[in-house]
Amino acid sequence: MKRIFTLSLGLALLAAPAFGQTSRNDVVDFGDPKPLTIVTADASHEFLVEEAKTLDQQARGMMFRESMDADTGMIFEFDEPKIATIWMKNTSIPLDILFVRSNGKILKIEHSHTPYTLRSASSEAVIAAVVELKGGEAKARSIRPGDTIKHPFFGN
Repeated sequence: MKRIFTLSLGLALLAAPAFGQTSRNDVVDFGDPKPLTIVTADASHEFLVEEAKTLDQQARGMMFRESMDADTGMIFEFDEPKIATIWMKNTSIPLDILFVRSNGKILKIEHSHTPYTLRSASSEAVIAAVVELKGGEAKARSIRPGDTIKHPFFGN
């Protein structure tokens, strides 16, 4: 049976009723940000990203944040590759959503996804992770599908 999860950025997995209910006052520790590099045809772009590995971290994601720096982001690491759909409930800043295959190759980018929208964006194919960047960064840095993300999660 193929499992499809709906994610809210904070990545609320709607498949589990009690999961994804996060409030502004919940404390979720993502640990120290880790380096992540995106290699394009012309350059390498360095970011410091928080890692959302647990269900609680994925439920919270970037929700309730008021700002983010251009060289920061978040990586959502899935236990098993899957089709992911994403929405922006309680997320106040536009985000570039990078859907990433298990080999670190970007499959698809949702550019500057609208804050607070419940309109979902789908990976449309199986992916291993999602990377969120500040809205507009992918276009500004010429990051495109097919580019490679280097991070320990991908083993590269």
